[in-house]
Amino acid sequence: MSIAFDMARKAPVQDEAFRSEYLQALRLIERLHRLLLDVIKDEFDRQGGAELNSVQALLLYNIGESELTAGELKTRGYYLGSNVSYNLKKLVDMGYIHYKRSDTDRRSVRVSLTDKGLDACDVVSKLYHRQLGSVQSVGEVNTDDIRGLNKALVRLERFWSDQIRYRL
Repeated sequence: MSIAFDMARKAPVQDEAFRSEYLQALRLIERLHRLLLDVIKDEFDRQGGAELNSVQALLLYNIGESELTAGELKTRGYYLGSNVSYNLKKLVDMGYIHYKRSDTDRRSVRVSLTDKGLDACDVVSKLYHRQLGSVQSVGEVNTDDIRGLNKALVRLERFWSDQIRYRL
């Protein structure tokens, strides 16, 4: 821990170009997530599934065929400004999720999708699949672009996690 802290303290001040690019990347990450949620909401609106909001649809997609705890679900995705427990309760009430207390730990709850939940999950899956068909030709984003983006985002995620973990 102290090595990482010392490295951060001794890190040279970056030039203005790097600072500008970093701040732009932060804005883009936030904006792109919001835009993804808008794209998902638009897809559900088109198909008449307007009772779900985009965060709930993304939760359903991230559960998929699995049976998870709320904690496991939080680690699989980021749900912009939302309370995962609240949304899970709403999804149970609307009939999208099965809710089952653990036999061994009564505090722990496991969730899985109902048939209705699986149908909603399928809407997001088909949306992503449809986008895969045009992101290269229309969006001009190729495999190398995505590979480089993913590599940079993983490094950024590790950096931010270390900032929290080691209080840098």
